[in-house]
Amino acid sequence: MLVPNSSFSAEQAAGVFAAADEKVWLEGPAGSGKTSVGVARVLRLLEFGVPAESILIFLPQRSLAQPYLEALRAPSGYHGGQVAIHTLGSLSLRMVETFWFLIAEEAGFKHPQDLPTFLSLEMAQYMMSRVIEPLLDQRDYFHSVRIERARLYSQIVDNMNKAALVGFPISEIGARLKSALAAGPEQAHIFDDAQACAQAFREHCLARNLLDFSLYVEVFKQQIMGLPQARAYLRSRCRHLIVDNVEEDNPASHRFLAHLLETCQSALIICDRDAGFRRFLGADPQNARRLRRFCDVSLELKDSVVMGAEMQALSNALAAQLGAAAEAQQADPRLAIISEAHRYHPQMVDWVADQVSRLIAEEGVAPEQIALLAPFLSDALRFGLAEALDKRGIAARSHRPSRALRDEPAARALLALARIAHPHWRLAPPGMDIAFALMTAIDGLDLVRAALLTEMLYRGGKLHPFADIQSAAMQDRITFELGQRYDALYTWIQRYIDAKQTLALDIFFRRLFGEVLSRVGFGFHRDVDAGNISMNLVDSARGFRWSLEFMSRYDEPVDLGLEYVKMVDRGLIANFYLRDWLADSDGAALIAPAYTFLLSNRAVDYQFWLNIGSDGWSRRLYQPLTHPHVLSLQWPAGAVWTDDDERELDRRTLRSLLLALTRRCRRAVYLGYSELSESGYEGRGLLLETLQAALRRLPREEAHV
Repeated sequence: MLVPNSSFSAEQAAGVFAAADEKVWLEGPAGSGKTSVGVARVLRLLEFGVPAESILIFLPQRSLAQPYLEALRAPSGYHGGQVAIHTLGSLSLRMVETFWFLIAEEAGFKHPQDLPTFLSLEMAQYMMSRVIEPLLDQRDYFHSVRIERARLYSQIVDNMNKAALVGFPISEIGARLKSALAAGPEQAHIFDDAQACAQAFREHCLARNLLDFSLYVEVFKQQIMGLPQARAYLRSRCRHLIVDNVEEDNPASHRFLAHLLETCQSALIICDRDAGFRRFLGADPQNARRLRRFCDVSLELKDSVVMGAEMQALSNALAAQLGAAAEAQQADPRLAIISEAHRYHPQMVDWVADQVSRLIAEEGVAPEQIALLAPFLSDALRFGLAEALDKRGIAARSHRPSRALRDEPAARALLALARIAHPHWRLAPPGMDIAFALMTAIDGLDLVRAALLTEMLYRGGKLHPFADIQSAAMQDRITFELGQRYDALYTWIQRYIDAKQTLALDIFFRRLFGEVLSRVGFGFHRDVDAGNISMNLVDSARGFRWSLEFMSRYDEPVDLGLEYVKMVDRGLIANFYLRDWLADSDGAALIAPAYTFLLSNRAVDYQFWLNIGSDGWSRRLYQPLTHPHVLSLQWPAGAVWTDDDERELDRRTLRSLLLALTRRCRRAVYLGYSELSESGYEGRGLLLETLQAALRRLPREEAHV
């Protein structure tokens, strides 16, 4: 028997062991065991004899599939057939690819007889830069917007994605933003420019058989779902549905699921109450609840299997303070809070590291059961925490998705070394970039000695051997051990140049990493983060090469390596790399933005909330060309976004964030507070105010935060 009956509560068992022709709605707070029900339900269906090929597991994000994959791969699990696991994006891409020649002409593509090219997020931004940069220069678009061009591209891409996910044409983007946000002619012009750029990019894609996320989702909704062949295919492959975290999905997914629920044989729809923290990515919890009407049975899980009594009390106290319904306190929430005020930010960082060290050394807490969370994880905060933990012998890993590849030290080092190894690009990096690259690449080389090496051995865009240092005293200062490591790197690069056989850039990165940088004595050895970033760079460069080689049918060929380096230098946001989400966490504390931790959907024993005085815990990131709440299904057409709306959004954002965090914490929360932030300013954000107000309402002696 794959699924033991005794391991579930009565409500969980009702979901797991529902009949093979029942549709079940399962709701409850985070940590109540809903995903466990989903995993067990899949195994139970297979035990019923349901063909694996007729089961679809549908999720808002690929990283959430891991519990299902682990169960299906387990030695005691089912070994026959293959269960389909999809997001809306992956399913749309697969269906468009399968039925391309039946819909390409109707969808408006100029070359329907040719195969399509699907664009990753990086490639979409790159192609948009090629389309839009002439408009920016010739027509003076966005002349009053003072942000990097890479952010312009990402926000226009985001607008197009929201249009596809919410369900309105891209031609309405500008009008929707103007009606809600334009306070004057200048701001109206900005939204008009964003509209024109979106239209220009869409026309460019249709002319060259390019499909970014927004376009292949639109084609899936409008053309594929209208094909009898596609509908028959989906009916046969989606007889049994498991939908997890439906509240974090978007209206386009909900409409697709409603279509499947009308014809499928069984379903389990799992909804996390009080969640929806992916709203900035299009999540619509209110719309998700409309799927409940398709279900025969509604089940509710109430009890957390994660939080202790004190954490439950803290969660309730914070929810009540922010206006949410909460149960009466059964324990003292102050027992779940450990805090200490500091004047300066570095003092807070040291205190956090001391507390982590104490938990591990004195209480026997495993490092992977500790999460250090901040609203935004700056380079300075990440570096300070990593250094402080390293001094105490504590391993840590960090995860910051949606960052530009160029912002990662490992990627910057590889790119700088690639420039040196390809002198024909005429892109010799500045000396400071080389110094940082050497410091990153060579284990034990600090920035001072890296700068000395660069000053003495980097001339005319070329590196020179360590023996070229004439001063014996200077060689001793750098040390011959580090000099040997430098020479190994220099020799590898020089042999590559002398061979005059230029490799594809992804192959160059892979060889440089495997043959030099990952060896003992070099900076990437045993550095999981550096290894992941290196492989992300390899995947990114390979995808870029494949896409541009395929697109050479319509455009002039370019030097792919040179063009890729220029693209990364623009600071384009990186793709979603699954390896970053699934990195082995054993033996390492996690340092991450709060939302990144939540999107991984895991619980820990202890959380550290850093910079609690920052308003970043509640305030949305300002984006001048887009607005996720205005471009949503729930925003009334023609309504104007006001300061009151912004304040209410801050409260709702913080409420859902705090509920989500506390429900994923078993024992206690450490509050990292300094009167002066890392920028030197005093912070009095909504999180700090909420914590203080919630604790003041308690009947016992006031606790100070």
